[in-house]
Amino acid sequence: MDKEAKLQVLKDLIAINSANGNEIEVAEYLQKLLAKHGIEAKIDAFGDKRANLTFELGEGKQILGITGHLDTVALGDLSEWKHDPLTATVEGDKLYGRGAADMKSGLAAQIIALIELHEAGKVPGHLRFIGTAGEEYGTPGADRLEANGIAKDLSALLVGEPSSGNVIFAHSGCYNYRIVSKGQSVHASEPERGLNALDSLIDYCVAERNLFAYAPEDKDLGVVKHSVTIIKGGEQINTIPDAAELRGNIRPTNAFNNDQVTARIKAAVAKINAKGKAQLTFSIIHDWWPVASDKDSDFIQETLKAAQAAYADYPEHSKPKLATMNGATDASVFVKHHQGLPVIVLGADEWSVAHQINEFTTISSYLATIAAYKNAIQSYFA
Repeated sequence: MDKEAKLQVLKDLIAINSANGNEIEVAEYLQKLLAKHGIEAKIDAFGDKRANLTFELGEGKQILGITGHLDTVALGDLSEWKHDPLTATVEGDKLYGRGAADMKSGLAAQIIALIELHEAGKVPGHLRFIGTAGEEYGTPGADRLEANGIAKDLSALLVGEPSSGNVIFAHSGCYNYRIVSKGQSVHASEPERGLNALDSLIDYCVAERNLFAYAPEDKDLGVVKHSVTIIKGGEQINTIPDAAELRGNIRPTNAFNNDQVTARIKAAVAKINAKGKAQLTFSIIHDWWPVASDKDSDFIQETLKAAQAAYADYPEHSKPKLATMNGATDASVFVKHHQGLPVIVLGADEWSVAHQINEFTTISSYLATIAAYKNAIQSYFA
């Protein structure tokens, strides 16, 4: 494809509103595009316009997975956007639109790289493309595919999330949980007769501040990051509340993983419940695992060289380097039953504007990322 054709694919994807849903339209667009270039892709539709997209190229026991998600976050306040978020608007080297960074640029770059390798007869081995629904919330697409074994025989996985060309070799998990407090409601003039649901919840909040203070620090991902992010409770000012709840977010690491996080929270809840006040019930909402690969492995080092070679044609960009991040990706799902799967995150600009108003990618990084994917795929099998 020439430059304009490559840009048009990205513009077409941005024009499809797949904010937290409607991946079926993205999947159908890509399926038709791939078919024009002799590649047969399968759509896995699972209701309410949700869909995954998969296809295979080449053959061999060694399988390199290429994955990206078809959805975006919500559009946000349209009045705050300088351009229509569903119209890819170009200003100089920047292309604005919802998903321009996260991650329709990566998705388009992956598809174009695979098309170009296929048409040139340069598919060097067994490639599996995995396009997922709902990565931005709940990972229903990745969960569905993982349960059907799509990742069990992968040798390595390349994720197309935005990284500004950097090679991300490790990222934290993402662990969301809920704690519900059940008390006894009475008139506020006689609080001693009731059980204030807020009291036990506040006790947990205080304990949570230092709950992971002595968790071991991960050599790549650092300390466990954690926050209580939502608290709800009470309806009337003169009534002792009999119910309250909170939600929290934690970023587990390999040094202190999801199971250890669960054990630590359960212990804190049990200690508070033993006081005999309002009782707490803990449950997990989302449980995505950390991902880390050996940064000295051939896979990481050769991919870094591939990215640096591709970005060398765009001197306005900094040289790609090895890095880590605290955000999570669908890789957290795919390693659930495939611990030790080598994973790399590599994509275009710009992680810092993902999920924001006036999200953008740079055209130069988008084009460089297409080349980086082609280089990385060929070097992996070499």
